[in-house]
Amino acid sequence: MRCTKFELTEHNSLKASAGYTLFTPIANGHHTSYLLDMDGQVAHQWELPGFRGGCTRLLPNGNLLTSLRADLDITPSREEPRVIRELDWEGNTVWECNAPAQHHDFQRLANGNTVYIGFERIRAENITRIQGGIAGSEMSDGGILGDCIREVNVDGDLVWEWSAQDHMELENYPIHPLQPRDEFCHANSIFPLSNGDYLISFRRNSMIFIIDRATKQVRWEKQDPTWGGQHDAQQLDNGNILTFDNGNLSPEFRGTEEPVSRAIEIEVTESDSNYSTELAWSYELPNDLFGFASGNTQKLQNGNVLIT
Repeated sequence: MRCTKFELTEHNSLKASAGYTLFTPIANGHHTSYLLDMDGQVAHQWELPGFRGGCTRLLPNGNLLTSLRADLDITPSREEPRVIRELDWEGNTVWECNAPAQHHDFQRLANGNTVYIGFERIRAENITRIQGGIAGSEMSDGGILGDCIREVNVDGDLVWEWSAQDHMELENYPIHPLQPRDEFCHANSIFPLSNGDYLISFRRNSMIFIIDRATKQVRWEKQDPTWGGQHDAQQLDNGNILTFDNGNLSPEFRGTEEPVSRAIEIEVTESDSNYSTELAWSYELPNDLFGFASGNTQKLQNGNVLIT
């Protein structure tokens, strides 16, 4: 894609939801988070030494929560030490915690705790239980990374932990046949529900599921290849799930020759302890905005949906 327009390209003040947009590029060597106003101008920015493809979140107190590399002198890797850091308006560190191998997503909870997704090595006895994926595409040493979820309190102490290899029947969740076997199954978002449970997105098999916080078991799950390795699953106030359908794993499932990305809202219905889903709303992105990886959606106050 070749961009022909830059900066603010459209602004319908009668229909746009007024506010600021937090924008953090993940390009190599770019370590700045920007707060943009409705005119597309930078209202504020934070410098983030060590930022590497995670996310940033603006907290209710105006501080910025971000994940950073903990040691800039070592070679970057998925298993490197990382920290989650809270920065005030001037960029001063007011809180941080160690977050080993943190990746993709984290959230500040209502009680002040912080929860994040991290990598851990699948133990040798569990590797053979993982089905699917491209044969021979494990890590260079034959290993596979799995996902864990850790919740820490304000003192940085671990207060809750969940592990895919300990709390999922690995055989029941095969990796998509076009995806490598270096990870199972690549969690890319975590969303805290009002009852304390966690909504998780798994990219490499196009699955969204809910972890029961009390039992650590998967209490609801849905796999749909038409979601195309989705990102950023979240529950809306109406109970539906909003997510970004990358559309790049199996476009043939939607009857398209080329991959197409969408923002989709999924209605979940419970009946006699069974759950069914159907597409409640979707917005298909133009071809030149196809999102091979990453991508986010957000329902705004006026009902509009913000998409990256």
